[in-house]
Amino acid sequence: MAKRGITQETFDSAVRENIEEFDMEDSEALREAIEQFESQGVDLSNIVKAVPKASSEEATDDQTHEVLQALQSFKSALESSSTSVLESLKLFTEQCSLGFPQRYLAAQKDAYPSLLFCCKSAGEDNKLLFASLDALSVFTDGQPDLLDAEGQRFLTDTLRSHQEDPALTCLCIRTVRHCCLKHEQNRQDFVKAGVLNLLTSAIIRHIERSEVVKEACATLRVMTFDDDVRVPFGHAHEHAKMIVLEHNGLRVIVEAAKAHPENVPVLSELCATLSRLAVRNEFCQDIVDLGGLKFMMTLLADSLECQDLVKQVLSALRAIAGNDDVKDAIVNAGGTEIIVMAINRHMSNAQVCEQGCAALCVLALRKPNNCKVIMESGGALAALQAMKTHPAETSVQKQSCMLLRNLVARTRDFSQSILEMGAEALISQALASHRDCGDVARAALRDLGCRVELRELWTGKKGSLTN
Repeated sequence: MAKRGITQETFDSAVRENIEEFDMEDSEALREAIEQFESQGVDLSNIVKAVPKASSEEATDDQTHEVLQALQSFKSALESSSTSVLESLKLFTEQCSLGFPQRYLAAQKDAYPSLLFCCKSAGEDNKLLFASLDALSVFTDGQPDLLDAEGQRFLTDTLRSHQEDPALTCLCIRTVRHCCLKHEQNRQDFVKAGVLNLLTSAIIRHIERSEVVKEACATLRVMTFDDDVRVPFGHAHEHAKMIVLEHNGLRVIVEAAKAHPENVPVLSELCATLSRLAVRNEFCQDIVDLGGLKFMMTLLADSLECQDLVKQVLSALRAIAGNDDVKDAIVNAGGTEIIVMAINRHMSNAQVCEQGCAALCVLALRKPNNCKVIMESGGALAALQAMKTHPAETSVQKQSCMLLRNLVARTRDFSQSILEMGAEALISQALASHRDCGDVARAALRDLGCRVELRELWTGKKGSLTN
């Protein structure tokens, strides 16, 4: 059941009542209001949880939140063409950076039109343009619905006209990313406007600038998302194909990785983007042919201590292993041993365990020889240990069950040794605890030769498919 919401004014009124009617201190009044609304099942995620302040010591009757004071100051400076526009922009940006409630409240007071006007009126004043874009970038984080056609044109035009400026390019790309997260229509509109070419060109042009490479790759990755619940079918797959086929995206990303061999955040983002682009069999092979597999294997071996990077590399290996020839290439390059080592090294991290088991699962699929290597490398034992360590994590349980099933699906040679490791009890526990593990857990038990009750979902009785 969805929680009901309230306005900022209603919340502020309750806080003010606690102060004036019940003589509470500010902090106590605020805490009491929060507890009161939460006990009633009210969603306060969009509410600024602070006591409104007076804009000056004299104006005690004119109390409002600091983000709105900063917005009013900015609007006043903008209307009067005051030299304080930059200063007020900076203050407004700082307030918006505090959290989504501040940004949401500012949006209710028409901050977007003023910010866009400021951006467009900056002209050749790069200092004002930078400050305006910075404010717009922060402000649109989590609020992609605010962007209109005029804003889309401004962002794409700015990317085109300031291609040589890495700082402005980076800010503009970040704003595009914020406006495309969880917004399918914005993604499609930006793609039609040519943003994919602008993003790949930015990486090539500023390949030595880590901040531009990272931001552009993150935005390319967002273009392949299918995260807008309002849209039944998105263009994620089509966008991924366009990035690869029309804009040479795989080569661009692999070359960018070679340019930043020691930069962990950049490499992590590049691996995450590659995994989103490996949507076709030939793309997986192209990544190998371009040197992507070699780079990922070296990266994983050299950065085993870095949890976030390990997770992204494992995810990328899992993605490109969808190609049967690439499966063999990964195993022949010693990938199995390194993946198992990564799982064991970060056994306490559920996401690493999930991605590691998933990668091994794909390597084992339809490949008896690979299964032998995985068993010899301790892959089955690592998966079972992951199940023990993360009994409440459905994804870990599911990927581990699928791996164990794939190891014995085409040969029963490993069944006994896997059972001796305690597999039956752990799989049965996953079956009992996680509904989403039902099919894969039963399949694993069945192929391991264990007794399992298979459910008949439909027997053909009690009626016909035709009238």
